[in-house]
Amino acid sequence: QRIRAACEHAGRSPDSVTLLAVSKTHPPETIREAADSGQLHFGENKIQEAKAKIPLCPGKCRWHFIGHLQSNKVRDAVELFEMIQSVDSLSLAQEINKRCDQAAKKMPVLLEVNIAGEASKSGYRPEKMLAELKELNHLPRIEIHGLMTVPPWAPEMEKARPYFRELRRLKERAEAVLGAPLPHLSMGMSGDFEVAIEEGATLVRIGT
Repeated sequence: QRIRAACEHAGRSPDSVTLLAVSKTHPPETIREAADSGQLHFGENKIQEAKAKIPLCPGKCRWHFIGHLQSNKVRDAVELFEMIQSVDSLSLAQEINKRCDQAAKKMPVLLEVNIAGEASKSGYRPEKMLAELKELNHLPRIEIHGLMTVPPWAPEMEKARPYFRELRRLKERAEAVLGAPLPHLSMGMSGDFEVAIEEGATLVRIGT
């Protein structure tokens, strides 16, 4: 209801936003209950937890990896997930491409951008992402679908708006570099997703 209301307030179709339920720490029984209620998109942060859990969940569930991905876990990520939202370096993208080549599959990805430049968070710096974009786009097994960010935490959701707006502008710059549209902006979590929707989010990551 809140996603629908935010979309109506922003003059957008509710169908333009996908709710990604962040399912870390939740057992397969809870995920099954959510799936039976119509929630099918889930996000996991840790490969080991996902590896144990995903095989026990309904086959109709669709899984996104949203945590920091280490190169030694890429093989599992390629096997388990249908999108990796946290690609934050060319070397990681190359490893994903290599593992996808071995598995004979393609991987939709989002490029994670550290818009605020926080030392405690992973993610591309905006200019570095733009500089490497063409090289990333030439990796044959990777499909760049858009950008993702985690803004600095703040008690008021309005404080996140400038970061969401900046990511949208960065997406437009990336589209100009690539000469092609990028359909997704993954931004907005439980405390600020309405503002993210107003600024163009297509995927909101809700954990509470």
